[in-house]
Amino acid sequence: MPTIKEVTAHLETIAPPNYQEGYDNAGLITGDPNWEVTNVLCSLDATEAVIDEAIMLGCNLVVAHHPIVFKGLKKINGRNYVERTVIKAIKNDVAIFAIHTNLDNVLHRGVNAKIAERLGLQNISILAPKPEVNDLSVGAGVIGELSSPVEESHFLEKLKETMLAGCVRHTRLLGRPIKTVALCGGAGSFLLPMAIARKADVYITGDFKYHEFFDADGHLVIADIGHFESEQFTIDLLHEIISEKFTIFAPLKTSVNTNPVHYL
Repeated sequence: MPTIKEVTAHLETIAPPNYQEGYDNAGLITGDPNWEVTNVLCSLDATEAVIDEAIMLGCNLVVAHHPIVFKGLKKINGRNYVERTVIKAIKNDVAIFAIHTNLDNVLHRGVNAKIAERLGLQNISILAPKPEVNDLSVGAGVIGELSSPVEESHFLEKLKETMLAGCVRHTRLLGRPIKTVALCGGAGSFLLPMAIARKADVYITGDFKYHEFFDADGHLVIADIGHFESEQFTIDLLHEIISEKFTIFAPLKTSVNTNPVHYL
């Protein structure tokens, strides 16, 4: 069986660690890189319930998009869900590996390319390339085109259906067809100026605040589908990347819905 180090090294050939943002904590969070992998459980979040599932299924490696630990832990005594998760993983020899903004920031096999694929976009490119990297396939968000223009309300209805969203929070419709689509998985309001500059007809992301919707200012339609909803298919992406490389075991996808947001 491959070691945890071999599995994580393959993932990092797709999304190198140096592509993560400065605030991030991607990488091996718990566990020994030299352990042999019994099986892998792919998830968006490595919550306590996901660790329970990994234990039940005999998986000693959880590959998650979001790191369970963002800030330094000064005490680990189980007082909150982060500490409980870390304690449970360590006690049960479950390694947790996070591949977060480094997977967001790559075009090839990245989070945003997966969303674009699901929406049927063509001619996709990075929305905001990183100036410090001499490679236009690294940066935040993506922009692409539909094969043919779509009426706004129809596009939003199809977006909700395709992305399995509980709702779509959007700015007023502009009476213009949707052709050029910009998007960013997770919390992407910071990219709105770039989406406007790139002449997108719609910008899809999650976690827009009330006052930020005003910033569309008639240039485009903002479509907020939710953080979890925009990134949930990252689970499929991780499963695909691991499955294609390692055929000696069959990685699993979590059945735990880790979305903390619910809708009436």
